[in-house]
Formats: sequence, structure tokens, C-alpha cells
Amino acid sequence: MRKTLYFLSLLAAIQVTAQETPREPGHTDNNKFSQMYSQMATPNMFRTASGAPGPAYYQQQADYKIDIELDDENTKLYGNETITYHNNAPEALDYLWVQLDQNRKAPDSKSPLANSQGVGTAYSTQNFSRTYLEESFDGGFKIEYVKDANGKPMSYIINQTMMRIDLPAPLQSGEKISFSIKWWYNINNYFVVGGRSGYERFEEENNNLYVIAQFYPRMAVYNDVEGWQNMQFWGGGEFALPFGNFDVNITVPADHIMEATGLLTNREEVFTAAQLKRYEQATKSFDKPVVVVTQEEAIEAEKTHSTKKKTWKFKAENVRDFGFSTSRKFIYDAMAVQLSGKTAMAISIYPKESNPLWGENSTRVVAHTLKTYSKYTFDYPYPKAVSVSAESQGMEYPMICWNYGRPDKDGFTSEQLKYGMMSVIIHEVGHNFFPMIVNSDERQWTWMDEGLNTFLQYLTEQEFQKNYPSRRGPAAKIVPYMSGDQNFLEPIMTNSEAIHQFGSNAYAKPATGLNILRETIMGEELFDYAFKTYANRWKFKHPTPEDFFRTMEDASAVDLDWFWRGWFYSTDYVDIGIADVKQYYVSDKKPNSDKKKTGKRSRFDRSNADTKYVYMIPEGDDVSKKLKKPFTVENVKDLEEYVEEKFTPAERARLKSPKYFYEVTFNKPGGMFMPILVELQFEDGTTESYHFPAQIWRKNNQTASRVFATEKPIKKITVDPELKTADIDINNNVWPAQAVQSKFDQFGDN
Repeated sequence: MRKTLYFLSLLAAIQVTAQETPREPGHTDNNKFSQMYSQMATPNMFRTASGAPGPAYYQQQADYKIDIELDDENTKLYGNETITYHNNAPEALDYLWVQLDQNRKAPDSKSPLANSQGVGTAYSTQNFSRTYLEESFDGGFKIEYVKDANGKPMSYIINQTMMRIDLPAPLQSGEKISFSIKWWYNINNYFVVGGRSGYERFEEENNNLYVIAQFYPRMAVYNDVEGWQNMQFWGGGEFALPFGNFDVNITVPADHIMEATGLLTNREEVFTAAQLKRYEQATKSFDKPVVVVTQEEAIEAEKTHSTKKKTWKFKAENVRDFGFSTSRKFIYDAMAVQLSGKTAMAISIYPKESNPLWGENSTRVVAHTLKTYSKYTFDYPYPKAVSVSAESQGMEYPMICWNYGRPDKDGFTSEQLKYGMMSVIIHEVGHNFFPMIVNSDERQWTWMDEGLNTFLQYLTEQEFQKNYPSRRGPAAKIVPYMSGDQNFLEPIMTNSEAIHQFGSNAYAKPATGLNILRETIMGEELFDYAFKTYANRWKFKHPTPEDFFRTMEDASAVDLDWFWRGWFYSTDYVDIGIADVKQYYVSDKKPNSDKKKTGKRSRFDRSNADTKYVYMIPEGDDVSKKLKKPFTVENVKDLEEYVEEKFTPAERARLKSPKYFYEVTFNKPGGMFMPILVELQFEDGTTESYHFPAQIWRKNNQTASRVFATEKPIKKITVDPELKTADIDINNNVWPAQAVQSKFDQFGDN
């Protein structure tokens, strides 16, 4: 009977306790340090969990034989091509998709209709006429025929910027098919119509400078991720293209000078004897450019329009695209670049209006870019890289790119313009590596080429010149964007066409993130090895974001899921501050605060009676008022006895000798994790720096505490003193609290 009553009493006590302290409801795992299995595609035989291509990885191949004629007087381009498409996929294909990017400029293009429009408060006369009075420019492809290898017409349908070619029988795995397309289109004046290619008009001389790309029907990508990547070209997302071999003949007026993707196979037919001799000199000049086509020769060519024609012949192997530039205005200079395994040519072509800026800088910058990018990735595999002066442009193709930047009419160049021109050359030449070789899907993920390339651009700029005024890269420069209105921010992992602030989102933020990874999170050695591993795994292949994320972790043994989740998959921002600082004194007496009656036994009272304690007395405790002096072992009798008993004199000499103790609590108003970088400034003016990894937040995503045991009293504590984490608010980064410079004044734009 007693046992039953005791049990009932115990049960009642449990019930009362349960009522007094109700249980918290269960919850799912909300910790941002959790692994990203649900966000990433499942590894498979095509793409492994390590981030490397799998044993079943495949990619398609498209080879082109193209004949083109440029009608300079009427600004039209005529072409005929034969495409040989190799189906290396394990499945058969019922149809092929071909990109018709020029159709974005067709009269019935839907691209202009896809953007919101409002009435402007003021228009230039030309802009008003163009917007409301004039017929839109007709720059779309005019397809004359699509024929099979036997000359028989093939069935096709055009859907805006995509053309589906229906096959008479499925193209089986391992088979190839050849077909031909004949077309023409009106070349756009890109100053008037806009566009990534077209021509620049020099009205006084009646001359044009052409930069021509997206000029031929191009095969779309078919792969294990998307199937056919046949997303329409709306203008933002750039291009997804398979690799192949090109044999291209380009007919232009005989007085033109040209450069293009690939090796020029008939140089002796298009250069004069003097130009050939200078070019040979350039192939042996590794320290400075050699002028191959002089300014005097270019000026002479500008004066008359030849009625004769020349055909320039180019061959390119294993490239994803083809571009060319031609004009009678071009000066041409070149120099050789020694890489570890081969020699490549750095080349610039530019009109007289670009001198002296271009002659002094362009080719040297091209050579430096090839060397620096090769160091961080792989040796540049192509035979040349060409920089073309095309005002108001900045666009890239294999082995050739167009870049802005010209002096004024008196030849004066501001420092801002000079560095802007050099930066765009570095950036566009750098695109030879990303995405021309590491061939990501630009139509889907702009950041995979622009962001990675902008990061390498920053490294290249800094190696080109000490204190180079880089516009993007350092962490502090992304702060205005990261702290902006969340209604106009998207995660980096957003399709190219849905981004509000394109430059900040797709260029600056991923580049800054990689720079933070390299300098602050992983360290240069681990980062550089992993980044080079990614570049070499995926050169001449088609990587996805997951392939990049996984390789960076796989090759470094650094868990970065928390970083990808926050920096790439969200719009979280960094804001880490100092919430509280408490100073402690060391005593052999209990703190008064521990003696207060709380209804619970003291943690010391519950311990083994034989255990001896060193008590940490918080500042403000009654006991602490008597202890405001530096700590020494001799101040605490039990500790002094322990040290004497446990350590030899030699060991005692090596013991640390802290005298002051501070508990610092850090908080994280921002959602993005970062390492905690702390600088302690002591009263004598000296400093110490600490680097706590981001994992310090793993068990409490909001606060973290650290104890600093120092030999000197601390005067000031600063979080992120060198602005390496993109902290958007530095007003909470200092203890004791003090007014700091405005965050926008501090950081500038990105």
C-alpha cells in the first residue's frame, strides 16, 4: 500500500513539473550548416559526387564548313554552311535544334515586347524618332534553304531564335549527320540598333569597322542535364554551344585587314611581303609588340575603297564558336607569349583613333592575361588571342574579343579610361578560359563564366600592377549591393533573364565570394589547388554549378555547403557585431553572484569536495572590486601549488602568462555566416589578430563567444578590421562602441 501511494505521489509530481515546464514543439533541421543534398542534383554516372565527369559522361560535337561574303557597301552578310553533327549521346535524336540569334533583331521579334515600357520625360530627337516614328531595323536571318547531304530539302520550323530541323529517321547514338544552310542578313550599326556585334560607322571617311559574331546558324547544346538547351535568346543570357572544328572562308574587300578565330592558313595571299616579314619578327618577339600593319598603311587604305576582293581562310580545332573583325582602318601589332609548354601570339587590331593608347597597352595586356590565367588554371591551348578596338563594346569569342576605350581627338587619355580599357581587355581575353574552354551554360548561369572570369580578372589586375584600381573583387566593394533593397536582389543561382542588377549579381558578387573564399575562408594554397582542379577537370567540357561546388570541396577537404547556401542560393548578407564584452578576474574565492539563493544548488556545491577551483569573477561582482589587478599564479594559492607539483621548472618557464581575461560575445544580425576576424588593440598600442572559422556559428546560428586571455589590458576590439568579409554595417564592429564612418563612404561602389 505504501509503495502504491509513493508511486501516485511521484506521478503527481511529474505531472505538476510537466505543467510548470511545457515541452517545446518539435522542429525540422533549420541549421544553415546542414549539407545541401536537397538543393543539388543527384550524382550519377555522368557527373560524380566528387564534381568530376563520370564514366558515362559524353558531349556532342558540331563541325562547320562556312563560306561568307561581307558586302561592305550595303552592310549585308551572305553565308553558306555545312554542319556535321555527331550524336555521342546514349539515346537517339528525332530532331536537331539550331540557334538563330540574329532573329532577336527580326521585325517580328518578341524580345522588345518582353520588357516593361514607360514614357520618358525627355528624348533626344534621334531617340524619339527611332522609338516612335521609324520602322524597326530588320536584322533577322533570311534562311534560303536547309538541305541534307544529297541536296534534298529538309523539314524545319523556326520558333523565334530557335530552328528545329526534323530528321527523316532518328539519329542513333554514335551516328553523325551532315546538312547545309544558306542564309543572309542585314548587319546592324550597333551604335544605332545596339547588339553584341555589327559595325561602327566612321562617316567622315565613309568607312566601317566590323565586329561580326552570332552570324551563322549555330547548333544548340544537347547534354545529360537539359536535353536540348533551346531556351530563347532574349538578350541577357548569352550562349550555350558544343565544341567542334571550323573551316571558314571569309571574302571581304581587298583593302581590309582581318582577324578571326583560328589559324590563318593563307597569310601570304592577304598580307604584303613587308607585312609578312614583320609578322615573322613578331613570332620571335617576347618582350614587346611588333607593328605588322602600320598606321601609315592603314591611313592609306582608308582613302579609297577597293573594288577587288580577298578571301581570308581560317581553321580552328575544338572551339565552341567563331567570330571575326574586319576593316580597312586596322593597324595590326603582335608579340609572342611563352607559356610552359608552347608559344601563343598576343595580337591587337585597332584604328588610328585608338592610338597611342592601344599601341602602348593592348597587346602587352593580352600577353599578361594569358600568362596569369594560365598560372591559375591551365596553359592556354589556342595559338593566339586577339584584342579588337571596337568602341562601346566588350564581348568575347574563341581567340578574339572586342574592347572599348579610345583617347579623345587630341590623343589624351584619362587614367580612368586607361584602366577601364585595360580591365575590359583582361576580362574579355580571360573569357577564352571561361566559358570558351571551361564551357559552362551561359544561357542558364551567367555567373559561371562572368563571375569566375571577373575573379580571375581581379587577380590578373593585381599582378599587372601594384595597387591597380580594380573595380570589383575586394569584399568591401560588394557592400552597397548586398545591403540594398531585397525586392531587387536575387540569389546568384538565378537564371540570367530574371536578374535585376545584372553586373552586381552575375559579375561582382560571385567574384567577391571567390575572393573571400581564397583570402579569408580556405586560404590561397587550398583554394588555388581546388580551383585549378575544377578548371582542368572541365576544360573542353560542359560543367554545371554543382560540378564547381563539389570539386572545390572535394579537392580541398573544406566543407563549404554553408557558403554556397548563403552566398549563392540566398540574398543573405553579412553583418557580424560585438554584442557584449565582460572582463573577468581570477580568484580563489567564489563570486558573490554564485552565492545568491536561486533555488538551485551551486555548480560548485554539486562537485567533488576534494576538487579545487580557480574562480572567474565577472566585473561588477562584489568580490571583483577587490581584485582589480593583473592575475598571476601566485595570487591563487591552490593554482600555485598545482603548478609547482605538476610541472618541472623548465615546463613552468614555458607556461603562458595571461594577466587579463575578457569574454566577448559576437552576434550576427545578418543571415550570412563568415569567419570572425578579430583584432585586439592593447593599451600600449600593440595589436593581436584572431581568425575563428565560420564553424563557430554551427551550434548557434546567432551568437558565439570567445575568451581572450591576454598579457596586456585591451583598449579596443574590432571585428573585420581589414574589411575582408563584406560586412554591411561596421557600426557594431567596435568595442567600446564608437561612431564609425558611414558604410557607403567606407566602401564605395562595386
